[in-house]
Amino acid sequence: MKRFAIVDLETTGNAASKGDRIIEIGVVVMEEDGTIVEEFSSLVYPEKEIPPFIRSLTGIENDDVLDAPLFSEIVGDVYPLFQHAYIVAHNIEFDLGFLNDELARCGYQPLHNPIIDTVEFARILMPTSPTFKLGQLAELLEMGHDRPHRALSDAQVTADLLLYLLKELQRLPERTIHHLLKIEGKLKSDFREFFLKYLEEKRYGSGSESDVMLKHGIAVRKQVPDRSSKSVQLPPFDMWKTQVFEGENGLRSLLPDYEIRKGQQDMTARVKQALEENKHAIVEAGAGTGKSVAYLLSAAFQAMDHGKRVVVSTHTTSLQKQLLEEEIPKVERMFPRPIKAVLYKGKSHYISLIHFHYELERSYQDNYDIALTKAMILVWLTQTRTGDVDEIQLPSNGRQFWHKVSSEQSSKTVRLGFTDDSFFQWAQEKAAQADLVITNHALLCMDIMKEESVLPDYEHVIIDEAHHLEAVASRYFGVRMNYRELQRHLTQFGEIFHKNLYKEWSLQEDFYSNLIRGQQSIDEAKEELSHFSRYIYQSVKKQQKRLGKGKSDIGRTQLLLKPGEMPAFIDTAKEMSHRFLAMIKRLIVHMGKMEEQLKMQLAVREDYSIPILLSRLNNQIDVCHQIRSQLIHYFDFTREEEVKWVEIEGEGAVNAIYLFSEPYDVAHLLEQRLFRRKGSAILTSATLSTDGSFGYIRKSLGLENFTNAIEAIIPSPYQFKEQVQLMVPNDFPNIKNDPDSFVEALSEAIYSVAEVTKGRMLVLFTSYEMLRQTYTLLKEFIDPEEFMVFAQGVSSGSRDRLKKNFQAFDQAILLGTSSFWEGVDIPGEDLSCLMMVRLPFQPPDQPIQSMRNERMQNEGKNSFMEKSLPHAIIRFKQGFGRLIRSSSDRGVVFICDQRLMEARYGKYFLNSLPEVPVSYESTRQLINKIEKWL
Repeated sequence: MKRFAIVDLETTGNAASKGDRIIEIGVVVMEEDGTIVEEFSSLVYPEKEIPPFIRSLTGIENDDVLDAPLFSEIVGDVYPLFQHAYIVAHNIEFDLGFLNDELARCGYQPLHNPIIDTVEFARILMPTSPTFKLGQLAELLEMGHDRPHRALSDAQVTADLLLYLLKELQRLPERTIHHLLKIEGKLKSDFREFFLKYLEEKRYGSGSESDVMLKHGIAVRKQVPDRSSKSVQLPPFDMWKTQVFEGENGLRSLLPDYEIRKGQQDMTARVKQALEENKHAIVEAGAGTGKSVAYLLSAAFQAMDHGKRVVVSTHTTSLQKQLLEEEIPKVERMFPRPIKAVLYKGKSHYISLIHFHYELERSYQDNYDIALTKAMILVWLTQTRTGDVDEIQLPSNGRQFWHKVSSEQSSKTVRLGFTDDSFFQWAQEKAAQADLVITNHALLCMDIMKEESVLPDYEHVIIDEAHHLEAVASRYFGVRMNYRELQRHLTQFGEIFHKNLYKEWSLQEDFYSNLIRGQQSIDEAKEELSHFSRYIYQSVKKQQKRLGKGKSDIGRTQLLLKPGEMPAFIDTAKEMSHRFLAMIKRLIVHMGKMEEQLKMQLAVREDYSIPILLSRLNNQIDVCHQIRSQLIHYFDFTREEEVKWVEIEGEGAVNAIYLFSEPYDVAHLLEQRLFRRKGSAILTSATLSTDGSFGYIRKSLGLENFTNAIEAIIPSPYQFKEQVQLMVPNDFPNIKNDPDSFVEALSEAIYSVAEVTKGRMLVLFTSYEMLRQTYTLLKEFIDPEEFMVFAQGVSSGSRDRLKKNFQAFDQAILLGTSSFWEGVDIPGEDLSCLMMVRLPFQPPDQPIQSMRNERMQNEGKNSFMEKSLPHAIIRFKQGFGRLIRSSSDRGVVFICDQRLMEARYGKYFLNSLPEVPVSYESTRQLINKIEKWL
């Protein structure tokens, strides 16, 4: 029976090489059956101060370790615990590195036992987990973890996790373990003995694997066919609606605290009217209305009653998940049969089993990240019903591998007569039978942009989070290219010309000579791309000195390209792009020759890898043509309806460039390709109106000419008068005259308000540069023991990771820009104060904004009143909406922009909000008010 020594350490920092030391050790010695043989725990005197962050994280103070033993005094007790055992830790490199460093200091031999890293093990066996942190895994698996970040408690939980993972491994199908065994040598952990043991049990045991099936030699979860009838008999809608909202068997039977919401009923009726009468609709539904349930009820009724699917499009994946996992299961209980709802995405989201099988057979050449990615995918395939990459948490290079095995690669394979009846095809079949097809704005825009349909046929679409539609459509009707992406494509092109792919074939000399010439073309294309990118980067740097520090909301330097200005720069960049495109054209020729030669091979040999290679080659030829057409389009300045600009990373590589092109106005495109082609399109969001009117959203999205469109503004049921105080300080320095003093006053206000609210504070910026300056200043005078400060783009991690870190600390301040203005839900006591630094006008020097201003002025229009102001109001409403997310939330909105009270247009912002108490006083007076109110 195997023995495990599970170890956890608390240390003064992350790097033993920089002098960090152990402050606590916990070891659990356990047999394979879960029997605990021994436990050991001790604080350790580290011979140095414990930093504030570590003290806050662990609760271990300097005084606690003053009388603790040195590691050398306990090493005699610790070392024997690891004899004849697997060493197990959650992030083994960290713990084993510190342990061996201390052992060497004490004159002991380093430990070279077989190891198991439970982070790696959890990633493989729990590939869809949203996190792999020990505490959150313990919470997810409902394991007791009373003292997180204390060594013995963490070691005990790691032991529980190990047992859980071993049992999960034992449950895997035989074929999955067989494939994992081929990958095992590239992983950190020593899994081989366990894989062999469980594989042997599978081969000679009698266990059933009825929940999986084999496809292309891979074990995948069985698909459950949908045999339910589509036709049902429904009562008249009004009668049914009354039963749903007011009847004993309606929504009240599902929700214990159910209250009839008039706004929700009103919205359900409006959406049904639009669907029934083939009209478009704009419905603004305030927070707490229950708009998702409202439109789902109408959409599902319409789909079942008429036998025609309804498409529901959202901007965020979190809303898609909410619809599928929370709202639709509730709503479908109001119907005589389940709602057939599917999440439908582009081909690149779904895995191709035939291409994944091809890659599995070549695992001998993998690096660690690719091996881990394959292991995760193998286990995930036994769990997933969708094959959607968004379900799985791939490692850093995993996404690059995914491009090789996504269903984007499979269409050409199918044309060559090889079946790939896997997830994308299954998604298409399910969508064809669905009542509701849930998708995103990106795919919706792709569908209306392309002549060939991307989505299944539909007449009715509900567009939630509709205030994003203009921006997403602009991206999809424009051009987006960047150096890194082009380099990635060129690297992938090179893989098809690699000799190792064909070494087992007996091929003619001209085949290999074409491989060499193809690789040469790729190398030349990379060189031309580098010259082109460096030239643009350096030119933008020079222009930056002349034009000032215009930055995007994520800190990139921007340069607007106008045909009448900088002709020398544009002509040179265009000429250099043509040299790069000449290399791409030459590459297409070599790929064409390769295609002919592979087809000849296909005619004379039966080898499934040939259609795989042909499929990938065809896709790469398509990508080459796309690159050519996009770059030619980008440098065509005869298109007056487009805005073009360049962005560069402020401190990035000298060729990290981004090329952007967007239509000046997408309203006409949306009118022609969406609203004139569909029976009804229903736009909904909590923020669509400005000053009680939909005029701006109608004009922006192409609905201006549809005078019969249904309109409704449904107010939030929340009692904002009692739940919110809006405060504006009247003593901030003028930001235009003295920006440095403004940042100082802002930093002081953040700290002073945080003292009263005990942190729990989200600060929204419109400028990344100001966010960075404020963060730097706050870090100078805020003690991390008092407040943890997190900042978007400065602190590491995604938006969701920053939000979770913010919520994990009792007293924290979160600084955010761009994406933090919306879609971030921090309900309850985790958020007590929302601070807006400035009213969210788009900076006038940003490319799209500056061109719009210029065009509208030339047309005799007021760009501020018609575009800038209403856009800012909608964003302002989104920001305000971050604070109150439930009827019990309570807090302060603190706006550091006196224009709200003093500018003539300030009233439009205030009129857009629910009625709330407003205070306009000195910062000190406002802080006193907050203290009394909270």
